Parts: sequence; structure tokens; C-alpha cells
Amino acid sequence: MGAAEHLVALLDLALPASCAGCGAVGAGWCADCAAALTGGPTRVRPRADPGVPCWALAPYAGAARRAVLAAKERGRRDLAAPLGLAMARGLARLRTPDRVLVLVPAPSRGASARRRGGDPALRTACAAAGWLPDCRVVPMLRVWWGVRDSVGLTPGERQHNLHGRISVRRGPLAGLRSVQNTEVVVVDDVLTTGATARESVRALRGAGVETNAVLVTCSA
Repeated sequence: MGAAEHLVALLDLALPASCAGCGAVGAGWCADCAAALTGGPTRVRPRADPGVPCWALAPYAGAARRAVLAAKERGRRDLAAPLGLAMARGLARLRTPDRVLVLVPAPSRGASARRRGGDPALRTACAAAGWLPDCRVVPMLRVWWGVRDSVGLTPGERQHNLHGRISVRRGPLAGLRSVQNTEVVVVDDVLTTGATARESVRALRGAGVETNAVLVTCSA
């Protein structure tokens, strides 16, 4: 365990847990806020159409939005479990029976992941897979250099920023090809313009992997 993780553990002991959605003391994610992620998945149609159905568990508002921000920007690793459970429930409604479900997390910039102490989308996907039978997580997408943080960019700038800059890792790709009868879903925390989803689907298709759907926690 590194110094940062030791500090987080000490803070968890010193400070009572507070809900990431409403701030109530006593639980990291209370039952009332958890209800915000039980209504989906809902079909959404982003501006940058990835060419496959896109689904969201909730709008990017209220408790759901605050939970995603806490997981991404405030290091709330404890939220991976409840967000993963919500994602698993959504996937259970969408998946095709008798097929191996493969979750491919949308890629994150290396600098962003390091700043956040890891990739929250990957953590949520792993937690979701733990609730589902015949499900695995294959983190096979990466972002090339030169990609800027999308915060503050216009829709057009977001699309230009990512165009052609997401690629597939060959090692995980080889492992995926050994699995028969798969259903591939790209998962992420937030869908804004759809630029990341579109480039992810494009990169997978270029590597011979057909994506069946995109599922996100929140749609902005």
C-alpha cells in the first residue's frame, strides 16, 4: 500500500462516511440516492453517433452526477461497488442470454488516471462484472498522446480532439478473440457528445471487434 492509500485509510478511520449523493453521514451511498440509478437503462442518442445503441442509467444531474464526480475527481473508490451494482442491473436488462458479456471500458488519458488514483470507469466495470455470470472486463482501449482533457471543450472540439486517437491494445485483443459467442459493450461513466463512444466503437471495429452497445452511468 502506497503513502496515498495509507492516508485515505487513515481518513476513513478518522472521519465518518458521508453519502456522495446527498452528504448524509453514515453511509458512502445511501439508499435514497441509490434509487437515482434504478430507473434505467434509458436509450440516449448522442450528437456523435457511434453507430450502436447507447444507454444510460440516469441523467447527469442530482445524486447520480455528484456520485460520478466524487468517483472521478475526489478519489471516492468506495463508490465503485454501488455504481458497479447499478451498472450490473442495467446490463442484466440489456444483455442477450447465453452469450459471454464482454465489458470494454472507454479509455482514459494516462495523466488523468494517475491524478485520480486509477481509472474510475475501469473500477466500476470490474465491480459490475463481479455481479454478472459469464461476464469479463477487457481493458483493451487506449488514448494516444496529444489528447486534451475534454472539460471546457465545445462539441466540435471534443470530436476533433479524439478523432483517430483511440486504439486497441493487441494483447487483450488476442485474449478476446479466443472467447466464442461474445456480446461486447463499451462502458463509461458519462456520455456527453458521444465522441469517446464513437471513437471507441470505431477503434474496435477496425480491429475486427463488433460492439453491440454502449452503456454509461450518466448521460449529459
